[in-house]
Amino acid sequence: MSGTSEGPAPAADLIRPAVTESKGEASPRADFPETVETLGSGPAIEVIESGPSGGSAASGEFSPEDGRLGSAFSAAPLAMAVVDRDGLVVRANDSFGALLGKAGAALTGLVAAELMDLKADARTWHAYREVLRGRQAKLSCTRRVKHPDGHVLWVQVTVAPLPAAEHGVLLSLTDISARRELQARLRHLEMHDPVTRLPNRTLFFERLSAALEAESYEQGGTGRIGLCYLDLDGFKAVNDTLGHRVGDRLLAAVAERLTRCADEAGYARASSPLVARLGGDEFALLVEDSTGTDQLADLAESVLKALQAPFDLSGQRLSLSASIGVVERHASGTTATGLMQAADTTLYWAKADGKSRWTLFDPERNAHRMTRQALASTLRPAIERGEFALEYQPLVGMENGRLRGVEALVRWNHPQFGMLTPNRFIGLAEEDGSIVQLGRWVLVTACRQARRWQLDHPDEPPIFVSVNVAVRQVWDSDLVADVAETLAETGLAPHLLQLELTESAVMGSAGRPLQTLQALSDMGVHIAIDDFGTGYSNLAYLSRLPVSVLKLDGSFVRGFQYEGEGVPPNPADEVIVEAMIQLAHRLGLSVTAECVETSAQAARLRRIGCDTGQGWLYSRPVAPDRISELLGTKACNQAS
Repeated sequence: MSGTSEGPAPAADLIRPAVTESKGEASPRADFPETVETLGSGPAIEVIESGPSGGSAASGEFSPEDGRLGSAFSAAPLAMAVVDRDGLVVRANDSFGALLGKAGAALTGLVAAELMDLKADARTWHAYREVLRGRQAKLSCTRRVKHPDGHVLWVQVTVAPLPAAEHGVLLSLTDISARRELQARLRHLEMHDPVTRLPNRTLFFERLSAALEAESYEQGGTGRIGLCYLDLDGFKAVNDTLGHRVGDRLLAAVAERLTRCADEAGYARASSPLVARLGGDEFALLVEDSTGTDQLADLAESVLKALQAPFDLSGQRLSLSASIGVVERHASGTTATGLMQAADTTLYWAKADGKSRWTLFDPERNAHRMTRQALASTLRPAIERGEFALEYQPLVGMENGRLRGVEALVRWNHPQFGMLTPNRFIGLAEEDGSIVQLGRWVLVTACRQARRWQLDHPDEPPIFVSVNVAVRQVWDSDLVADVAETLAETGLAPHLLQLELTESAVMGSAGRPLQTLQALSDMGVHIAIDDFGTGYSNLAYLSRLPVSVLKLDGSFVRGFQYEGEGVPPNPADEVIVEAMIQLAHRLGLSVTAECVETSAQAARLRRIGCDTGQGWLYSRPVAPDRISELLGTKACNQAS
């Protein structure tokens, strides 16, 4: 036949909601859904309630065979055909025939449903038969038909009952091809990036969501999905120095190379990866039916290699690289949001690991990151809830092994993760500023405890307490006022308080930090440099700072730990430490050695003049009552 249909319209091309209205005792609601979900502008069919007589809402009777009405029917520009209750064309006007490439008269006796291929869609076919039987209102749907000359038409099909006396329906067609073409062009503009002509974020997520629907992977394929999420390294510098016009041309050139990589990766496969620009200098390559991490790794490698070659842009020769986060997993149970979060996290890892590389998603590493995030979000409330406690590690005189002081070490008794040491949360506290609040609590608690020991053991020389201070506490709070207020409140003498700052923080001090340290020193508080020897190690500058104690980093002391049989100690370690101790003494500073673990270490440190030792040889960090037991005794007989 001359006017053949190409099959039912895709779901994306269907019109408005389908509503079924009953007429008489028969009701089609049981087997015809009220709404038909689609991916596009609307559902497949539209049903409108019939008039009170059960026929059309038009009044009077109409027969296309009668007089002027028949002439109007034949000459009408609207394509119309009368179809009897059996579904056969009774009469079609020339406009109707023209759309199908035949004379209207030649269509008489043909099955109307076959002309429009209404049987291809079960729901539409059911609704059409209900209209023929007079049990349903007007039907409207969209169909794609092929004209005999080869071009394709999109038509809107409307089926409406004729008056009861006519015993048939009126089928009309409207050519909506131009509207469809315009809609397609507008959708393309809406779904594609104007700079690179790649699919944009909207289309990418539409494809990703469709790929993750169960019916997409349950009907065949690998059931897996992969994503390469990449960001150009240093692209902002191109925009800032050469302008956005050059930047846009560079993005377009990058898009071409990515597309070429995707085409090569898709060679001899069912489909190529989808390449999309998600915004800025971020791109994504979506691999449906992934065969595993090896496929994604190969794709990421090819992308990195493709981008390594310089870009020639009208005399501008530019080089760049990319960082890529790679995620590959089962489609089942995966959401678009979850996949993108994993990809974004992995991209961040690639950046943090040095850029110009790809990194595969690691569940264990991600769990650590999630734990870190959970800790960061509960830090401030935990301080207010009193979840923190202090333990104290003895600082022992190397000469006699007696307790001279303690270092206060904060612990977080987390309700979910248990007892956490400072390395798990101090960095987070410094990042979000809660270190000021936490540090103030540590200072007050440690000073109050030191004063309590002094009062409980009046016959023993009082011990000092050493408290760690972050640089941010100096900048974001009035540390001098906090210390003065705490000492006044607790009654602790200033010389029994020692504040520890890291070497890098103290050596770079200037302006306010230096003034703060000087004010604290003038108050009588001791200032100690923690982990000395791992940072600047500028002893000349050190002589101009108000510092009284150096704490040697444990890495120096570990070279002394060999004793008995085995590898002998390295003489160079002892020479270096001895030189540092002697120079510190020349500057009027005392020296504390960290990480003292063996008697041999303690003996060597004592021999070269170290003043104080701290480490597991003497004690691990302990509760306050254990420190009370050590007062008046040698902290560790092994060290004597």
